[in-house]
Amino acid sequence: MEIPYWYRRVFLLAIPLILSNLTEPLLSMVDTILSGHLPSPAVLGGVAVGGIFFNSIYWSFAFLRMATTGLVAQSHGAGDQDQLMHHFGRALITALLIGVLLLALQKPLISGALALLGASPEVHRNALVYCSIRIWSAPATLANYVILGYLLGRQHARTALLVQAVISVVNLILALTLVLRWHWGVAGIATATMTAEWTGCILGLALMLAMGARPIHIRYSELVDGGSLRRLFALNRDIFLRTLSLVAAYAWFTRTGARSGNAILAANAVLINFLWIAAYGLDGFANATEALVGEAIGARRVADFRAVLKASSVSAFAVAAATSFLYLLFGRNIIAAFTNQETTRALAAQFLPWLIVLPLVAVWSFMLDGVFIGATRAKELRDSMLISLAGYLGLAVVLTARFGNHGLWCAMLAFMALRAITLALRLPGIERKSFAMAEDPVKA
Repeated sequence: MEIPYWYRRVFLLAIPLILSNLTEPLLSMVDTILSGHLPSPAVLGGVAVGGIFFNSIYWSFAFLRMATTGLVAQSHGAGDQDQLMHHFGRALITALLIGVLLLALQKPLISGALALLGASPEVHRNALVYCSIRIWSAPATLANYVILGYLLGRQHARTALLVQAVISVVNLILALTLVLRWHWGVAGIATATMTAEWTGCILGLALMLAMGARPIHIRYSELVDGGSLRRLFALNRDIFLRTLSLVAAYAWFTRTGARSGNAILAANAVLINFLWIAAYGLDGFANATEALVGEAIGARRVADFRAVLKASSVSAFAVAAATSFLYLLFGRNIIAAFTNQETTRALAAQFLPWLIVLPLVAVWSFMLDGVFIGATRAKELRDSMLISLAGYLGLAVVLTARFGNHGLWCAMLAFMALRAITLALRLPGIERKSFAMAEDPVKA
């Protein structure tokens, strides 16, 4: 039986993006595995806390990727290559400026974040070493967001996969060399990740130039046009607030686990990788939805928009169900791969059922995120996340006090459900609003 056209398009775009997205958590997964096999649980805890710091910082600027994908996809659908390059240019300049600012403010940022997350003195020392080294890749990491957004918007999924794969391979080889051969410990883990992120940035820009993305296509007067910058600022602002709320939820999760002791912190550090694996896998379909929805809006094809929603939703749910089944069968084996500490393995296994259920709930929030990002409807994304965060924090406080770490994971599952519900309630009007705005996709 022949696969329907839109299902083929979704899968052909989503599969490389799933593989590409799965390489992203490999940076933190390699860090976790190596630190989990070092003698002290405080090393694993330190790297976990440091990883949360960078996830929190970088996710705060996820609008660099999201806005770029939506805007580039709509310009691509409209066939406006000049405007497409101006969207990329504005985003890249923004990313580099933010990266330099993070370097200038690194000391108060790191010390403040580690104090806020809360950890034992030994965990704090390891986290400080990790953060002080990895922070030097901030400009490259943020530029990579923009490059990825451009590649997704242009539907160059295989190129995106290549860049992410190179980052992961460089990180793995360097980490194994610096930690196992040269015994650099936490410093080696951080140095490998920093080097890999710079390598990916340079490679990504080189590939863009090879595919015809020339700076000569960018006109300075258009790049700094006041109206375009104001409209883009409004879009980025709303995505920033949306992402900041998501970061706050994960930061609260980590802080609550850390206050329960090093054992719970280490177990959650292992289990959170199950969430990242599912998230980045499901995000492949969300990213495909962003690109295809943006293209349909830019080309003003309503039928294509509807077909993308159906094909993406069915396909993503199938992948979510498969992920849950794999966690059910091999969850304990995955835990064992992350750490050889028996106490941490046993404790993590107690909370594994929550991670088995999670993909089936989270898939809808990811898919709807993709629709709204592709449509550049950032205000709705912002409002949905703020409501979901408020519900999550309330549930986390009540359930954790009553059921401990089980309550914390239950609240995380409810957070995913709230995100999906609040976006689904806003979905009926998205088609009318998006196609009415197709001529001006960044209008607030």
